Amino acid sequence: MKLPNFFLLLFISFFIGSCSVSQQTAKEAVSYENGAVITAHPVASEVGVAILKKGGNAVDAAIAVKFALAVVYPNAGNLGGGGFMVYRGKDGQVSSLDFREKAPAKAHRDMYLDQAGNPITDLSLYGQLAAGVPGSVAGMDEAYKKYGSLPWKDLLQPAIELATKGFAITAQQAGEFNRYQERFKKHNPLGAAIIREAAWKEGDLFVQADLAETLTRIAAHGRDGFYKGKTAEYIVAEMKRGNGIMSMEDLANYQAAWRTPIVGNYKNYKIISMPPPSSGGVALLALLQSVEKYPLAKWGFQHDSTVRVMVEAERRIYADRATHLGDPDFYRVPVANLTDAKFNQERMAKVSLEKATPSDLVKAAKFPGYESEETTHYSIVDKEGNAVSLTTTINGSYGALVWVHGAGFLLNNEMDDFSVKPGSPNMYGLLGGKANAVAPGKRMLSAMTPTIVEEDGKLKMVVGTPGGSTIITSVFQTILNILEFGMTAQESVSAARFHHQWKPEYIDVEEKAIDSKTRESLQQDGYTINKRGPIGRVENIVILPNGRLQTGADPRGDDKAAGY
Repeated sequence: MKLPNFFLLLFISFFIGSCSVSQQTAKEAVSYENGAVITAHPVASEVGVAILKKGGNAVDAAIAVKFALAVVYPNAGNLGGGGFMVYRGKDGQVSSLDFREKAPAKAHRDMYLDQAGNPITDLSLYGQLAAGVPGSVAGMDEAYKKYGSLPWKDLLQPAIELATKGFAITAQQAGEFNRYQERFKKHNPLGAAIIREAAWKEGDLFVQADLAETLTRIAAHGRDGFYKGKTAEYIVAEMKRGNGIMSMEDLANYQAAWRTPIVGNYKNYKIISMPPPSSGGVALLALLQSVEKYPLAKWGFQHDSTVRVMVEAERRIYADRATHLGDPDFYRVPVANLTDAKFNQERMAKVSLEKATPSDLVKAAKFPGYESEETTHYSIVDKEGNAVSLTTTINGSYGALVWVHGAGFLLNNEMDDFSVKPGSPNMYGLLGGKANAVAPGKRMLSAMTPTIVEEDGKLKMVVGTPGGSTIITSVFQTILNILEFGMTAQESVSAARFHHQWKPEYIDVEEKAIDSKTRESLQQDGYTINKRGPIGRVENIVILPNGRLQTGADPRGDDKAAGY
């Protein structure tokens, strides 16, 4: 089935939507009755709503959005990457899907080190060797088998049309395309649809014929249209053009995995999030447990004491993350210990809020019997109350910068998310140990934190964000903005953010985060303030007492909420 006049409708809604996003303020709070979709691109949001209107459920919409983002949001939406999905059905049943990339069979612990044992940074960041085996298509195939309702081909059709006919790029995309031109040319001597001599400008059509053919093969053959046959051959040929090691066998053997979600409580709310190999759910729940006993609502949003408590909790949880988190298929992760409320609260009770704790004095917790930023998120709720929180990535913006020639999509650079060498930071400054060391077939650790919140057994919130190491803290702050500080969905994502990750030894702050008086107080007591640009792009749906779906689309990008 082909959606009638689908492309025309998207074109119109895109221009209307892009205007509304640019004017969005923290005071606006839009709600919908029957379904809501929030993504990083206006066109992808409209694709999701179109599927919901046709009778598709939240997972149908999530699949259609995933493939649409691969077309309209190439810096993070992807076929060549992976991600995580958290699902809550209308009956309250929950599940989580791991379609994180894996290391190829020829990968080994020291593959990114020189002869002296020092990291060769660019090897894990750029080019074919930086890519893990993609999981996105397998993940959508698994999600469809378990929850899909509309025909698979119908869910691919919007993306195929967008790739074939093109879509109008936003001003932000035009700027990115132009800034990356020389890097694209360096890593793609055979060319790519995004490479051209004339500068890109807002409103230009971006047509991707090779990608349309790849999507058509996936529509016809499901996962085999990607992991076998012509598309797989294109990927392996691309490996051979550079220093890549991914093989046909790596692709054919890849499987997504259903895992038991992280489930815990914060006061009278139930938190449902992603388990390892994402560190997000474990760290988020531990952070919430760590601050639960403090009167945050009384203190207020970004009050001096509020910031100190949150930073000191983050300092300790990120130290734990560096030591204990990794792929559970390869490493025994102490999930129960790390998410024990009593443990986290007793540890925080010993923390002084008078002076900053030097990070060198903060060590990961020890448990008996255990060995010692570019992503995109979308949130969807359908009219039946089914909810999807899905975060997907190719790691850095535009991944490894390599377009698979003939197939039209970017390879990820997720191998950098492994601990290339214990104690050496990755591109986000995160440290890691042997729990996250490179190994064949292993999934690299992630900070992605797709999350669903319940209140009194009912759906309350669907939230997540991109942002590399800042993902966990951005979700943490957004949840507190709703549950403690009484913000609307839109206010919760528009509010200025800060971040601490144990090391480096400073608090990252957006321009409008933490007022000047509080900053001075923090600095006097040993905290270092590091001013930086935007942190995260959070998408948040909050279910109101009357059942309407209140939406918050992050104004830091082209993000758009849509619904009906």
